[in-house]
Amino acid sequence: MNDGRVSSGVYQPEEDHEEANLRPRLLDEFLGQKQVKENMRVFIQAARERRESLDHVFFSGPPGLGKTTLAGIIANELGVQFRATSAPALERPGDLAAILTTIGDKNVFFIDEIHRLKPVIEEMLYTAMEDFEMDVVMGQGPGARTIKIPLPPFTLVGATTKTGLVSSPLYSRFGITTRLDFYTEEDIRSIIRRSSRILRIRLDEEACSMIALRSRGTPRVANRLLRRMRDFAQVWADGLITTEIVLKGMESLSIDGLGLDKLDRDILRTIIRHYNGGPVGSETLAISVGEAVDTLEDVYEPYLIQRGLLQRTPRGRMVTSLAYQHMKLEPAAGEDQQFLF
Repeated sequence: MNDGRVSSGVYQPEEDHEEANLRPRLLDEFLGQKQVKENMRVFIQAARERRESLDHVFFSGPPGLGKTTLAGIIANELGVQFRATSAPALERPGDLAAILTTIGDKNVFFIDEIHRLKPVIEEMLYTAMEDFEMDVVMGQGPGARTIKIPLPPFTLVGATTKTGLVSSPLYSRFGITTRLDFYTEEDIRSIIRRSSRILRIRLDEEACSMIALRSRGTPRVANRLLRRMRDFAQVWADGLITTEIVLKGMESLSIDGLGLDKLDRDILRTIIRHYNGGPVGSETLAISVGEAVDTLEDVYEPYLIQRGLLQRTPRGRMVTSLAYQHMKLEPAAGEDQQFLF
């Protein structure tokens, strides 16, 4: 359902038309994250009944779990407009001022990657969030003066994959703070079924479960794998996604039964073979596998840790006994393994 209450803003995440169609627009369409949904439903209803703007909302969690989608849903449920940007796009104070002075009463303003805000822009947000006014410096030198520009009440929704990099003064100004966790396999199956109906993809139930098991508990990954299996089914068969298609397709994509791709396995193999199972620092590991530290920490490590294959310790990263089993490798002779369970 889309009644036109959400209007696009200055920034839209890159996505194709299909991906946009797959995004839920209302809380009833959003699958998984049950407690988050229930709480947001209460907060939204209370704000609507009081005819006030919703308190500022902070979403955190790994990529692909629905932070941007939930921000759009909040605007839809409130019946207000939605404006969005990313922190790196706000280069100068004037960029933020241009948005806030035209935000509109009770509308939703979404900032992705909010941990990357520049200090001068972050400081402008403090008074905007608390007092709904903005300090603007007029003139230069000794004659410069500060004037306060009133702003309409609005809701700021911030999203980040790195809560620890968000400053305490900014974080404390959010009235609603929520962390999104990886989805259960059952929730991922429901998401795949919904997406297959929207995209008119035919797949049997066992194939759905196999895709869900390899989706890393992440809707974005599930939808991507579903579309790739559709491609394989179209070329290799009659368009029906079966278990045989999924097995062949996943093998072609180098994705194993736990959803680990080549780089996931390279990370585990490197720690085992080059560093005797760990510990090894993240920067050293990133260099060893040829990947950026941020990507390693934000994209790959959370799932490996969640599956019990990797541990973060004060001394560095260590693999677990499950990693040896999954990789079908044995500890080196004389290796002293210290698994922390």
